[in-house]
Amino acid sequence: MSGRGVGNLPFIDGTMDKWGYLNVLKENLGQSAEKLGLQGSYYFQHDNDPKHTADIIKLWILYNIPKQLHTPPQSPDLNPIEHIWDLLEHRIQHHITSNEMLKEVLQLEWTKISREETRKLVQSMSKRLSEVLRRKEYPTSY
Repeated sequence: MSGRGVGNLPFIDGTMDKWGYLNVLKENLGQSAEKLGLQGSYYFQHDNDPKHTADIIKLWILYNIPKQLHTPPQSPDLNPIEHIWDLLEHRIQHHITSNEMLKEVLQLEWTKISREETRKLVQSMSKRLSEVLRRKEYPTSY
């Protein structure tokens, strides 16, 4: 996601590991950046999950992503995607009966996330950073 909207929403079958994450990046990051008109002009952010910090991932990012926003471990206050997941959870009012139905509903709701919604989340980053510093590592309102 970016201030210009949401990119691809890949679905993972099974357990995600560093190799699965690498494939998600390879297959979706460039496409999403192009779709949103961000080629080379975005900051990439992910958390410190072990699959995100694996050496193979660090190397791929080093050679393929020009700018990265580094965040401290366990800092959901600084990741606006957490709010997108919450938004999706609240929008899904369907009685889900299968994995296929879940994928269809998620994809439908994903496409309904507006540029305005993502822009507001991205623009809130400076306030988030200030609050995290002010709260000295205690929970914030984000």
